[in-house]
Formats: sequence, C-alpha cells, structure tokens
Amino acid sequence: MTYLHDAQVPREIDAATGLPIGPLLANLAPAKRPERVVLDGRFCRLEPIDPVRHREQLLAASTPPDAANRFRYLFDTVPQTPADLDQWLAKMAASEDPLVFAVIDKRAGNAGRVEGRQTLMRIDPNNQSIEIGNIYWGPAISRSPVTTEANYLFAKYVFELGFRRYEWKCDALNAPSRKAAERFGFTYEGHFRRAVINKGRTRDTTWFAMIGEEWPALKAAYERWLDPSNFDGKGQQKTSLADLTDKALGRTK
Repeated sequence: MTYLHDAQVPREIDAATGLPIGPLLANLAPAKRPERVVLDGRFCRLEPIDPVRHREQLLAASTPPDAANRFRYLFDTVPQTPADLDQWLAKMAASEDPLVFAVIDKRAGNAGRVEGRQTLMRIDPNNQSIEIGNIYWGPAISRSPVTTEANYLFAKYVFELGFRRYEWKCDALNAPSRKAAERFGFTYEGHFRRAVINKGRTRDTTWFAMIGEEWPALKAAYERWLDPSNFDGKGQQKTSLADLTDKALGRTK
C-alpha cells in the first residue's frame, strides 16, 4: 500500500542495519519561543491580547448577528455578556500556550479597530513545531487581505524563530477552514477520526501543515500577492493567492 506523502519522506539508509532512517538534522537547537511582540503589516497589525485595550472592540467583533455560525467549530462559545469575555481575556492574557494575538484592521476607514483574534498554540520548541489555531476573524475582515496577511505574519515570525513545522487543524466538517488552509499554502496531511469531543459532540479533525523547506517559495508567493501592484483601483486582486501557493508547492488541481 502507498500512503499519503510516502514519496516526500526524507530518508537515508542506516549503514548498521540497512533500514531507511530519517537524516540527521543540521540544527538541533530548540526553536525560540514566540513572545508577546507586535507583528505589523500593511493591512493589519497583530498585538498580544490585552484585557483592557482590546476588550470593547473585540466584544463587538465577536457578537455579530451570525456569531453562532462563526463560533460553531471553535472550542469556546459566543460571549453572552461582557463578563464572559472578561473571563476569557484574563485567562488568555496570562497564558504562554496558547499565546493569543488581537487582529487589528489597518485599512482606510477601519484603522485601529480590533476585528478578530488568532493564536499560536501547541508550541513545541524542541521539535520545532507550532500551530495557528483558535482563530476568530470577524465579519469586517473575513475573506479579506487582512486575514491573509495575518496568517503571513504568523508564518514569517515562527519560521524566523527556528520552527520547521507550522500546523493548521480544523473540524473535518468545517469546509471554509479546510479551503482556507489550502489557499494559504498548507498541505493536507490526514484525517483523524473521532479525535476530540467539542461542546459535547464528536469531532473528526483534519490536519494541514507547511514546513520549513516550503517556506521560502510560499513567502515569495504571499509577498507577491500582498504587493500593492496585485490590486486594482477597486482593491480587487489580479492574481489569486491560491494560484500562487499552488505554483509554489508544485500542486496541480
């Protein structure tokens, strides 16, 4: 039987046993842990979550009319009162893993507003692996250059810290999240059956990741897409990110 990604597994032959083994790594030093730093871009700014400064705007962004749909696949729930959000903010502000960042919309007319949050989690410096997760992008920024750049800023940051694996996981039934992962250049790796229980319901989990060897080409794809020359006078993209990341990874559809 041929398994997914078999051909891509790095290997060499062990002289002592004749068995295939993974190559030795040139860099065995643990990756640096992410810190509470500001990550600034053209469309957005990522700020470490602050229970005071981000509270009011994050509450507004988290309670639109379709909030139930937006929180359906998350492990947390729609804040019903300011006190609900206060409790969550206090917990997240004290946490080292997950490490939560507010997503600030920098576009004209929206400058400085908190419109979502995203998280670095499952932080494993020794194995140089990290995950973006617990993402909530509100209606003002979802499916916009803001969220694309927000993911780019995370990816750039973690690869520069020495991580070699950047993961994206989602509910297997969350079709928009799966589509976003592929558009962002993550590669589908597998389906974990009955992986967890979320809000009393069974959840299968779909895994995606991008790895260090892929990042230089994906970084160039993101930067080409984010360049002002890729947008017309109405702000519409000329070349899609999906086309650029597919080309970077040599994917055909």
